[in-house]
Amino acid sequence: MPAHTADLTSRFLALDAFLLAHQHLWRPKPFTHRHLPWEAEHPALSTWLRQRSLEEAEAAHNHPETLDAPEPFAQLARESKALSEIDALPTHALNAISSRMSVDVPGRKWQQIEAFASSLSFRKAPTHWLDWCSGKGHLGRRLAHDGQALTCLEYDATLVEAGRQLSHKLGVQAAHLHQDVMAETAAHQLAAHHTPVALHACGDLHVRLMQLASEADCQQIAIAPCCYNRIASDHYQALSNEGQASNLSLSLDDLGLPLSETVTAGARVRRQRDISMARRLAFDLLQRQLRGIDNYLPTPSLPSAWLDKPFNDYCRDLAALKQLPEPGNRDWSALEATGWQRLAEVRNLELVRNLFRRPLELWLTLDRALYLQQRGYEVRIGTFCPSHITPRNLLILAERK
Repeated sequence: MPAHTADLTSRFLALDAFLLAHQHLWRPKPFTHRHLPWEAEHPALSTWLRQRSLEEAEAAHNHPETLDAPEPFAQLARESKALSEIDALPTHALNAISSRMSVDVPGRKWQQIEAFASSLSFRKAPTHWLDWCSGKGHLGRRLAHDGQALTCLEYDATLVEAGRQLSHKLGVQAAHLHQDVMAETAAHQLAAHHTPVALHACGDLHVRLMQLASEADCQQIAIAPCCYNRIASDHYQALSNEGQASNLSLSLDDLGLPLSETVTAGARVRRQRDISMARRLAFDLLQRQLRGIDNYLPTPSLPSAWLDKPFNDYCRDLAALKQLPEPGNRDWSALEATGWQRLAEVRNLELVRNLFRRPLELWLTLDRALYLQQRGYEVRIGTFCPSHITPRNLLILAERK
């Protein structure tokens, strides 16, 4: 797909048809279902996936489309890949800056900032940047180093003050304002001469920017969306005319699917995550026996110290927390081993869902792009960096016609 296209609508409708036709494959979560509805329909694929190891699942996690799995996997993978094709936005060289500018920023975050900044191209050079949900204002300072005006809006007062001190120390003229962007007063912070930018503002936060910036007649907007599931409502509220006309109804669980691709966790964090999930899957089997109900029971997020408990204490304490009957004496080591076996099966079965990660993310991004187009903007979308720097690498550039 070219980075600049007038035909966002046909792309959106193709993705919409694909997601609707196959929703029975990507909606059910293997973690909460012992048997997925589609497994009876595709027994060869089900058996093949369930026989694979946890290591094999991990190896295919980021690129499930390369897997040589039984049909309909290969066909779905081809369709997913074709529908997800999107070009990188053109980039330009950034002016060199002092290395002090990136001192306070984690390495991968600075790479994202540099890539985002180098992908911004507008017909007219911006004169006043507005960094939305700015944190300490690292992105804004990178953009405004040439002497353009800079306003940073941030909800966390500690980050506002830290940003103010950093800007002063680095000699960047910036207004760091303490602002809840969801409050009514946020509308007063935007004016037509502002160029608002948002790098990974979550869910409602970047949608709010699109609404307020278009109402304020901002001439240019740049947004890299993130965390589509961080919204106040139980279901996704489509923005564009096409999104509102779609029969696709998305729950918070569905909106979490694009975020399931991870590239940033270290080995220790991944190991801790695996232990936690294997234990939860083992406990899931136990709670079904204790309740006599063969359904998943949601459990709360637990402090990491719970993973240091012996497995039998973990299960007993979690059963007590959920007010379930006392488990009594059991073969705890066999149950724990079953949890690890289930984890391998879950991770492999998830590879089917993972084929729909990028199509769904692109559907959501196009819904945003079409909304801005319908508010009088020319809109381009494309990637601003490779996925290994961040999987949330889609960027929406909007300019008033």
